[in-house]
Amino acid sequence: MHRTLSAALVAAALSSASPALAQAKPDMPDMPGMKMSSSPQMDMANPPTTLIDVELAHTTSGTSVQPASTPIPMLMSDYKGWMLMLHGTAFVADTQQQAQNHRGGNRFFSTNWIMPMAMRQLGPNAKYGQLTLRTMFSLEPATISSRQYPELFQQGETAFSKPIIDGQHPHDFFMEVAALYDLRLGERTLLSFYAAPVGDPAIGPTAYPHRQSASEDPIAALGHHQQDSTHIAFNVLTGGITWRWLRFEESGFHGAEPTEQRWGFQPSPNGLAIDSYSSRITFSPAPNWTSQYSIAHITSPEALYPLENQQRQTASIMYNRPIGAHNDTTSMPGMDMAMPATGNWSTTLLWGRTKSLPQNENDSSIENSYLLESLLNFRTRNYIWTRIENAGRSNELLLPPGSPLPPNFTESPIGHVAAYSFGYDRDYRFIPHLLTAPGAQFTTYTTPSALVSTYGHHPWGVVLFVRFRITK
Repeated sequence: MHRTLSAALVAAALSSASPALAQAKPDMPDMPGMKMSSSPQMDMANPPTTLIDVELAHTTSGTSVQPASTPIPMLMSDYKGWMLMLHGTAFVADTQQQAQNHRGGNRFFSTNWIMPMAMRQLGPNAKYGQLTLRTMFSLEPATISSRQYPELFQQGETAFSKPIIDGQHPHDFFMEVAALYDLRLGERTLLSFYAAPVGDPAIGPTAYPHRQSASEDPIAALGHHQQDSTHIAFNVLTGGITWRWLRFEESGFHGAEPTEQRWGFQPSPNGLAIDSYSSRITFSPAPNWTSQYSIAHITSPEALYPLENQQRQTASIMYNRPIGAHNDTTSMPGMDMAMPATGNWSTTLLWGRTKSLPQNENDSSIENSYLLESLLNFRTRNYIWTRIENAGRSNELLLPPGSPLPPNFTESPIGHVAAYSFGYDRDYRFIPHLLTAPGAQFTTYTTPSALVSTYGHHPWGVVLFVRFRITK
């Protein structure tokens, strides 16, 4: 059944690429921001080099950005004044997670997403206004059984009204439905607006499913719920202003995380009203660098603790460096273009912190998580990567997986888990516009003293997978 669903996912991704998209020019390199040559904002001949260029490309979730030099595989085409783009990735994976006391488990599953988007010039002075319409879908509600896949020490959200322990929940079918409008106020100033019934507010860096340094890793970061779990939120409104390499943003959104009914817009117990807010500052001084700091007040994010609000802070630095022939040039009719790089190195350093804000302030707790990710793409088709984490965990991990919360249970920090992941995969082209990469990842954990009797000192996990990615 799961193999059938996974095959259907790949077929859906291919069928979503319309004939017009399939005709995207084969000699154009994969670049992070493809832009229509009729506008200063949209010049297909040149990759983005500035923070404003990256924002106008809108190739990540929400209004987050990666370094301007980051490669973004896609299909693209023009249609009646619109630029059409299609991104997507799917992993078909089998994992084995092993710890003592029968913790962990085996599972065949698929993590996946596909993102169609369209943009055009629009406004009183169309030369300086850009409208972007973007959606993002995932079939994970069908390709992840039991409402979770095994991942040791992972926490957050629920499955069958019980806390998820040693597992990661699927994403919603609607990961994002959004409209973005950007207006140039001058050569170096950009005013931006983002509205999404479901989308990503201004919290944290680009979320892990869309982050280049995590793009070959089939499973979630342990610090997901301290760092970027808000990348699927309801009723998001964001406004931002950019001057050269500096950007300020403010968001309002609904704070409760999605329910287990992941196929539609299911309201949380306290509705869908905008009840939470966030602020983010982004600094991108050069094409290979970007950094951000954000702070948010989130109302009742976890269904099992409805009276508990959160303050969340994140800070991150992202570095990206193309490797290979990108400095060479080739002549094409009417333009000079940089040759695509034969490799790329992408790294993210990320801190996330959640502070609970219960009704009784004396019961508040703080959890920190730290992440270092690095991905090296070399000789065009080869990828090696590592993810190193130190993530604060709570006493929920002392409960048997699949059990309900005991009466009067109070969640509190219990220690930090260290995780060390290493992986490799290699691209092959078996199907037009689809890269296929078989690969493997191994993770070893170091258990805090309070959890050694439950998990052992060094549990481990391995994932064997095939990754599919839409490309030109």
